[in-house]
Amino acid sequence: MSVIIVSDSGCDISQQEAQELDIKILPLKTLIDGIEYLDGVTLPASEFYDLLEQCETLPTTSQLTPVEFEEVFRAAIEDGDEVVAITLSEKLSGTFQSATLAATQFPESVWVVDSGTVTIGQGILIRYAVELRNQGLNARAIAQQLNDIKSRICLLARVDTLEYLVRGGRLSKTVGFAGAILNVKPVLSIEDGEVKVIGKARGSRQSNNMLTAFIQERGGADFSLPVMLAYSGNDDALLKGYIENSRQIWEGHLDSLPSTVVGSTIGTHAGPGAIAVAFFANC
Repeated sequence: MSVIIVSDSGCDISQQEAQELDIKILPLKTLIDGIEYLDGVTLPASEFYDLLEQCETLPTTSQLTPVEFEEVFRAAIEDGDEVVAITLSEKLSGTFQSATLAATQFPESVWVVDSGTVTIGQGILIRYAVELRNQGLNARAIAQQLNDIKSRICLLARVDTLEYLVRGGRLSKTVGFAGAILNVKPVLSIEDGEVKVIGKARGSRQSNNMLTAFIQERGGADFSLPVMLAYSGNDDALLKGYIENSRQIWEGHLDSLPSTVVGSTIGTHAGPGAIAVAFFANC
């Protein structure tokens, strides 16, 4: 009996990396000017940001359905396996509810975990689940450990503008208007499963410094657990600049800093020009 780890594309783990990790990523859907795309499958991140600049209306995203989860769960159970499904935050999407509903068909065989976060925050929890699976833990034990540790996940991000979060309904228009008037680079976090503005900086350098300061405020990263960086858009120059400016945090702890591109599900709300850091805080 094997443990099959399933997640949604809100985690920003590519299909290629999913194969390398031996996990299943189910693509969420992105609707752009009347055309429906599968995040990370029929819509690579590079193509998405080109479309985002050209589209007439803001893209919309939709959750996975219980039927889509049930098909994957059933195939795994029929092969004699167990399943751990790790979804993006329940407060940001109905995907967790869909997975939970599908799991009722397979009691004691499928365990659903609300990551309480998104993008690379969700991604590092999945990578930890892979480590646990490779250590030989069963699905129940993996789910329990994920629920125990997920409160230590810190996802911090600086965005170029609040426009996309406001238009997508993730932040109030009042917050967005204030940010636009002041021309700030907001620093965001996921707290209690929701997007929160935790800092406002003038310019990229100050926002990068603020990111670093917030990491230190949280006691720094536990480098025995997964760490991940990400950027949105078609240019990683901002991410490279941030890595150089924050070298003191990572130097001597990691040989390299793994990074990825934010896909269409989260990129629709973050917009281009964002930088994100995810880690497990030291206790």
